[in-house]
Amino acid sequence: MLQAIGLTSARHRGLQPAVDDLTFEAGPGCVTALLGASGSGKTAALRLMLELDPGRGITYFRGRALHRVAQPAREVGVVLGDVPGHPVRTARGQLRMLCAAAGVAASRADELLDTVGLAGLGDQRIASLSPGMDRRLALASALLGDPHTLILDEPAEGLDVREADWLHGVLRSHAARGGTVLYTTSDAKEAARAAGQVAGRVVSIDGGRLVADQDVVEFARTRLRPRVAVRSPHAARLAAVVSREARAARRSVEVVTEASSSRLSVYGSSCAEIGDTAFRHGLPVHQLADEVGDTGPAVSHVVPGGPARRESGADGTGLSEAAAAGTGPDGRDPVGSGPAGSGPAGSGPDRAGPSGPGPGRAEGSPAPNAAGPDLPPPIRRRPARGPLRPVRYELRRLFGVRTTALIMAVALVASAGISVLLARDGRTPLPNVLAAWPSLLPLPPAAICAGLLGALSFGDEFRYPALAAGRGTVPRRLGLLLAKLAVSAGVALLLALLVVVASAASLRLVYGGDLIRIPPNVISLGVSWSGLTVGCAWAGLLAAGIFRVTAAGVAAVLAVPVLMVPLVQRMPKAPTARSMTGLPGRLRELAWPHWPHETDRWVLAAMRVVAHPVGTALTLSLSVLICAYLFTSVRGRVRW
Repeated sequence: MLQAIGLTSARHRGLQPAVDDLTFEAGPGCVTALLGASGSGKTAALRLMLELDPGRGITYFRGRALHRVAQPAREVGVVLGDVPGHPVRTARGQLRMLCAAAGVAASRADELLDTVGLAGLGDQRIASLSPGMDRRLALASALLGDPHTLILDEPAEGLDVREADWLHGVLRSHAARGGTVLYTTSDAKEAARAAGQVAGRVVSIDGGRLVADQDVVEFARTRLRPRVAVRSPHAARLAAVVSREARAARRSVEVVTEASSSRLSVYGSSCAEIGDTAFRHGLPVHQLADEVGDTGPAVSHVVPGGPARRESGADGTGLSEAAAAGTGPDGRDPVGSGPAGSGPAGSGPDRAGPSGPGPGRAEGSPAPNAAGPDLPPPIRRRPARGPLRPVRYELRRLFGVRTTALIMAVALVASAGISVLLARDGRTPLPNVLAAWPSLLPLPPAAICAGLLGALSFGDEFRYPALAAGRGTVPRRLGLLLAKLAVSAGVALLLALLVVVASAASLRLVYGGDLIRIPPNVISLGVSWSGLTVGCAWAGLLAAGIFRVTAAGVAAVLAVPVLMVPLVQRMPKAPTARSMTGLPGRLRELAWPHWPHETDRWVLAAMRVVAHPVGTALTLSLSVLICAYLFTSVRGRVRW
């Protein structure tokens, strides 16, 4: 059961809200279509239900608001827009990554690929999928957590008839198992066809307000009327002749001139009658076909025995002046089911407000006007929840594309080549040779590539949000942040080790083994080398998370040697510097439990790394980025 109460979008610069006091229900075991023309507020209403946009109102999913659902992916499946994901990621890899986000087994991905008919295309890249296959993958993403409610925005848009029929069949099957299905459409015939084989409903909106709430049988009777489509170069004369003969025969016939001056829609007649009339008066006819036409959100009043007077609407079916106001000519609901603005259950937007009885109140749920006597409660824009298994999600995100392996391969090849060139003159210290860090470069290739991989951790998600379709934001929960920091640090350490091994192997191959010697301060060098690569990876990750673009992460990494190091070197130094000798021993006295004496060497090595200008600059940069990330991302209480 989905219950939307008093949904009202925020006003912008005095403009009318896209959604205005919208209240309706979508029951279980039922396919509910939210019908409206383009710009009527359908997508805005869905975003308000999912708490993606600010506004007022409340939506209950089986009696609970979405932000109170512990695992939203197992309660609500969402398809908003196209499938979000890296274009080179495979369909199976995308679903397995989302399985980690939803907290379900990875085998669920293969099950759903078979369910949606993509069993043979699991290894295909997302960019190579056709629109129909892309929509199937989107539906599989929504079904990963086996949700009770499906919310889809224009799911059949751009699909051919066969694909659309398959999609409607899946929605009806989900509803037949007791699930709730709500989807938007601008095609009235599609709304009736999708919900026609089960107890479906059609909720019509216009200008963000409720126009009608009908079952599919009543909707088809009042909105979908048989008509004769006529195309003739003399459409105006033919319309006048048909209307004149209808008046003479006292038949209720309605002739509507559509946007194209050569096309007519005739209601209440047949192809044979129109063809005979055109033949008797010598009028040529280029098209004559029976169709089922959508009469729009209102049905104009037709006087028996006389021609109907309608103004053509944007869809060519025509709307009367009363229909433009959202009411019928007698002041009643367009479908004749009650006063204007009320649906069949008296649930229109002009009823006694969201605080009165209506479809939006769940038993035992709080009153929707808790924020005030006349206004529904505010809807705050809430970020998507983080993955339930963040480490598994991050690993699948990182290694699900070839970009990671390509960047690491470039770092290894570049480092091996640079190390061979540096060792040729014999003047570069061996640690710099193994790290492939010439004085001309601000950072070694390994550190730059580690920073790039860190920047892609958040940068790719902002370009291709994988956690919630169409949300456009990345969840900033601490669990996900810690997982990204841990995985990026592990990859940076692996890259640092591989670069040293590759450089040593290249030097041994070119110059022999006499050049490779283990320096006495190998521990300090190892700590500094690891700290440099990990620090660059974290700097890129945090900067990309703050500024929401990969380039910002790369810029933050390069800013450490280019801006921060000169700034640290220009800091005024005291004439007499105090020594920190003995600090490890004093720390051992304060710590509990006491660490072994061998740990002092590691503490001293870390202190030397931080005391180096590059280490100091990197430490300051990371401190600033962590504070900025927490300030912009974690608001209110700390969440996981």
